[in-house]
Formats: sequence, C-alpha cells, structure tokens
Amino acid sequence: MSHTPSFRIALSCSLLVVAAGAGAAGCGGPDGHPLSAQPYDAAQQVAFNGPAENRKAALDKPLAITTKGEDARITDVTAVDEAGHYLAGRLAADGTRWRSTGALAAGARYTVRVATENGDGAPGVRTLTFETAPAKQSLKVELGPEAGKYGVGQPLTAKLSAPVTSKEGRAAVERALKVRSEPAVTGAWHWVDDKQLHYRPKEYWPTGATVTLTSNLAGVRVAKGLYGTTTAPLKITIGDRVEAITDAAAHRMTVLRNGEVINTIPVTSGKPGFATRNGVKVVLEKQYFVRMRSTTVGIPDGTSDSYDLPVYYATRVTWSGEYVHAAPWSVGSQGYANVSHGCVGMSTSNAAWFYENIQRGDIVKVVNSMGSEMTPFGNGFGEWNMAWPEWRQGSTVLAGTREGSTPADGARLRPKAL
Repeated sequence: MSHTPSFRIALSCSLLVVAAGAGAAGCGGPDGHPLSAQPYDAAQQVAFNGPAENRKAALDKPLAITTKGEDARITDVTAVDEAGHYLAGRLAADGTRWRSTGALAAGARYTVRVATENGDGAPGVRTLTFETAPAKQSLKVELGPEAGKYGVGQPLTAKLSAPVTSKEGRAAVERALKVRSEPAVTGAWHWVDDKQLHYRPKEYWPTGATVTLTSNLAGVRVAKGLYGTTTAPLKITIGDRVEAITDAAAHRMTVLRNGEVINTIPVTSGKPGFATRNGVKVVLEKQYFVRMRSTTVGIPDGTSDSYDLPVYYATRVTWSGEYVHAAPWSVGSQGYANVSHGCVGMSTSNAAWFYENIQRGDIVKVVNSMGSEMTPFGNGFGEWNMAWPEWRQGSTVLAGTREGSTPADGARLRPKAL
C-alpha cells in the first residue's frame, strides 16, 4: 500500500510552519492538518431563506442555502424531518449554493446541517431548524385487514381518502407503505384503482410468518396541496397453509394442511347456468347462519330457480354470494352431480368440520368447473389468479424494472462496450 498521501500532508504542514517563521502551528488540528480540526461555527458564512422566527415555511417554496463572502464554500447539506424523511437537494459545483429539489413535508420540523470549509480547508458547520406549514388537504390511509391471524393467501390493502392519479404521487404512496415479513418475502403493491392498492407476496405467505404494515406517509406531498397523515401500524400473523380444492367435475373437495391431505369431502357445485367460478379465492368471513334468498342475486321469487333457505356453517369466498356451506337438501347429489346455484354444498357434519378448520385468508380453489374465471379484484380477493409478472406491472415503483433490482441499481456504473 502506498504511503504517498500521508507524506505529502506532513510535508505541507512543515512548509507552512517554516513560512510562518515562528513556532506557531500552521495546521489546525492536533496532527497539524486543517481537516483534523474541530469544525468551527459557520453561522457567519452561510445564509438561509427559511421562515422568520415564530413563522412556518411555505410548502411550495424551495429551501435555499448560500455562502456569504468568498472565503467559504458549502461541502454538504442534509435536511431531515422528525419522521426520518430526507429532503433531496442539489449542491452547485462551486459550493456557493444549495437548493432543495424534493417536496417539503407538511407540518414537520426539520433539522438542517450545513458543512462548509474556509479558504484554508478547515471545516465548519451550521445547524438550523425550522417548521413547515400544515397541509391544506390531507390524504388518509386505511390499512387492512384488521389485526389478527390469517391464512397464507391474505393480501394487505390500503384504501386512500382521495384519488391519486399521477405517477409521482403513486410512487410516493408506495414508498411510504412499508411491509415487513418475518421470514422475509418478495412482494409488491398493485394499484386496483386511483384510491386502492393491494399487496401480496410472489408466493403465499410462509406459515407462521409475522407481517407488519406501516405508513410513513405523514406530511409527505402526494399531489399539489395534498399531503399524507399519520396512520397506526398494522400487524397480522399467518397460520398454517390450508388449501381447499374443489374438483367440480369429480364432485370432491380435497383439504390440505401444509401440503398434507387432511380430508376429502363429497360436494355439489354450481349447475349449468349457475356454474361455480374457477380459480383461487380467499376466505373472506365465516357466518354460522345466513338466510339466502335468490332475489339478492337477481332471481325473481316464484320462478323455478328461486329459493329462500336457512343456511348454516357458511364460509364466504366472494362478495357476490359464493359460499362453502351446509346443504342438507342436496345430500343425495353430493359426490355425484352439480345442482347448486353457484355455492359449494356439503352435508351439515362436513360443513361444520370445514367451518372449524378454516379461517380468513385460507385458500379455496375450484377447478374443472364450467363457470367463468375468478377475477383478481372487485368480488373478493382473487389476487392469486394474476401471474406474478403482471402483478408487478401494477406497481408504480416496480413497473418496467427487473425483478430483484433495487432503486440504487440505476446509479451504479456499468461497463459499456466500446
């Protein structure tokens, strides 16, 4: 290893001492070099365009710091609020000025550290604090689901109080919504519409995982005049991997726990004209008793397909009314024919067993039905019916990026062919 730099520093100091003529130290620090000195107070060397005392900074006015005189230059500026949000900025090449390029957080208190050096290279520092004005319009976020224990298919949701349409605004929202899973997973947000986004892992959640969702959106600018507010964090736990797979052609449901078959149940599913949807669904809720009326799904009273039935042990998988439930009136068809109006029916004892062994977030999958495919959104949680590459494209932050890349990748130098 070369020691040339150290030699040059020592030589420069000795020359400065000789030039001074006396025993005075020509370098500022204990080892005789200006950079080893304690930073001096640079208050007289920099000017700040912040608010006057007892006033708050306007949110639409960039922060600017400039040097005073010719004997100083700015070497670095960091501005951070109490929530840990750093304010992006740009420093002029000659070190005479720094200007913020990012948006100030609303209702925040900032600490700004300005590093300088004088004509001799000695370091200076000035620390400033200021507060910003509150937001005129607030964006609230409702995180879901509620805290509790769920199956491996449960997505996370974020509902916004106002629409967010711009790419910049959506990216700000995504970056502020932090998902942490132990064990760790690869996952992504997907914008369902302008006011709602969902998060799912690439694969189902690991069994026994702890998942925490937090929002750092408080004070963050999302659109002109629109800033995020504080949101309480959400924590859920993941149970066993429970999957109930109904083969509509075979009239059988196979229930697996962590990959092992724990029950096989004869069932009936939707008859022609009311065929059960194919695909992966996620358990939404369980209800011991539901009164099911055909009028709620558009079938008029008095017609051949009308019904009004008391239903027990009902496990809901779509908002439009698809359940797994007890159907004692069709026991003779269970295992042999599909005679329902779209639900998966089974005996009362089997339905009670299913009800006790299933929870919200568990997987209910239907195959070999003549019905349509379960949609990803709008009728429950059908997220798992969308291929992972397509799901990633619904993320403003990840769309168009290579899987496994990070935001820092674009800043890395890469060799190019000549």
